[in-house]
Amino acid sequence: MAIKRPTQAHQWLLIVLGIVFAVLLLVVPLALIFSQALAGGWGLVVQNLNEDFMKHAIWLTLITTLATVPINLVFGILLAWCVTRYDFFGRRLLTTLVDIPYATSPVVAGLCYLVVYGLESTLGNWLYGHDIQLMFAWPGILMVTVFVTSPYVARILIPLMQAQGQDEEIAALSLGASGWQIFWRVTLPNIKWALLYGIVITNARAVGEFGAVSVVSGTIMNQTLTLPLLVEQLNNDYKTAAAFTAAALLACMAMLTLVLKTVMEWRQKRRTDTPAHFSPEGPARPA
Repeated sequence: MAIKRPTQAHQWLLIVLGIVFAVLLLVVPLALIFSQALAGGWGLVVQNLNEDFMKHAIWLTLITTLATVPINLVFGILLAWCVTRYDFFGRRLLTTLVDIPYATSPVVAGLCYLVVYGLESTLGNWLYGHDIQLMFAWPGILMVTVFVTSPYVARILIPLMQAQGQDEEIAALSLGASGWQIFWRVTLPNIKWALLYGIVITNARAVGEFGAVSVVSGTIMNQTLTLPLLVEQLNNDYKTAAAFTAAALLACMAMLTLVLKTVMEWRQKRRTDTPAHFSPEGPARPA
């Protein structure tokens, strides 16, 4: 359906209301975060960023995100490949199970991990007896972050790969290409922008995860506090300037993610529909 320019008063009214609500709900809170963070001047911001607890929270957040993204990248590609290229018993059940993190509250997910791997459980007690601590340590934070972000790459790739079909891959196979050659030279070029989009979304979710991480981390200062948890902790300790500094840092990460997401959507929209045919040198380029 073609997009029309507004011509009537009620149409303009709806547009104005939409802009007003967007400004009040999105722009004003974001501006407030930065204004409060800078209220004490740049010197105070730099001082807060140099605090040990801030450096540790930044480090833990980045490490968790850098570990989560490749894990879910591999998982999403493998899952999308399985459900779009093979017809097997339980295929629909598998695609349904992918949506569990969507339907489950992050707090509930964190509690489930705590029950299974905590010291009160048989498995958790056995792990602790072998000097392996998952809960109230960074491995538990990584585990729940991977859980809550696991559907994103798969759910973006599955409909795209279903729509593209297997014609190009079958043609490459008939030309003698191996499985790896088909993936690297046919499948991957066709899904690369969607894949990058999934990575950006996964990264954003991993950086901002709070609920599940708060349950399994134990909120130990300089040990298990990620940036979202640090914001709450500092606010509870009435360290307002430091709390808003951490919040501003998260907001900067969010805006960077938004820019990357917009670029991915723009590139994917402008991408031509010319198929990439298999050749020994790689996919053919559009004329």
